[in-house]
Amino acid sequence: MKHINVEMGDTKLTCIIGSPVAHSKSPALHNTGYEKLGLDYNYQIFDVKLDELNSAYEDLKNINAAGFNVTMPLKTAICDLVDEKTSAVELIGAANTIVNENGKFVAYNTDGIGFVKALEEAGVNIADKKITVLGSGGAASAIIAQSAIDGAKAIDVLARTHSNGRNSIPFKDDIVDLVDKVKAKTGCDIRLIELNDENISKSLSDSDIVANATPVGMKPNEDQCLIDEKDLRDDLTVFESIYNPEETILIKRAKDKGCTVVDGLRMLYYQGVVAFKLFTGCDYPE
Repeated sequence: MKHINVEMGDTKLTCIIGSPVAHSKSPALHNTGYEKLGLDYNYQIFDVKLDELNSAYEDLKNINAAGFNVTMPLKTAICDLVDEKTSAVELIGAANTIVNENGKFVAYNTDGIGFVKALEEAGVNIADKKITVLGSGGAASAIIAQSAIDGAKAIDVLARTHSNGRNSIPFKDDIVDLVDKVKAKTGCDIRLIELNDENISKSLSDSDIVANATPVGMKPNEDQCLIDEKDLRDDLTVFESIYNPEETILIKRAKDKGCTVVDGLRMLYYQGVVAFKLFTGCDYPE
């Protein structure tokens, strides 16, 4: 059973939990911010597996941690433990940031907020825009929910169909449930569409923003791309969630066509910056 035992004194503890987490860039981001602002906080890493979550959560409460980030495989399970959840977490069913608010542990999902802020930095506002989202995993779910909450006019969700070995099933239950909940909550016009070349082309024909939230184009498959060059226009904003390699084929094609391009590192940065402010109440230093 995992126990988190640290002596912090007056220093406020923040951390990331999940497994594996040794590769996380979060400590560098947060601790740099604390140092630059002179804040008495410290950000640490704790490798916590799913069957160790309950114990680790209780330890973080007992330590009175200021907050913590959550990564795989804990993002869904943590929602059953917290005291309160934001509307985005209720919709997505997953959280990546837990904040100690006067003794209550409140769950946030800053992934979608990071997406919106990354677009805003590029001068793109999602309000009243049509968005095409490729994919149906955790990143896609956060993008869909936050975009609808922030006023997107319409969202096309292009997802793979699958089979359970006995029957052909159009879409996984979790993405169907998410789309139904987000539509009911926000009134956004959301369509769930099979992911194929023809449907991508049709959806992009009148989209303002396209977000690739699939692993297609990620190493070691960096020679792949879901979007054909002919479907890219110079008035289209292209978001690429992948940041390894730094420049995917999609980003190269989008730049060649004069699209506004936003890469996954910006989303990663901004979701961390949002968490930093939730933990400390301070804006992240320039």
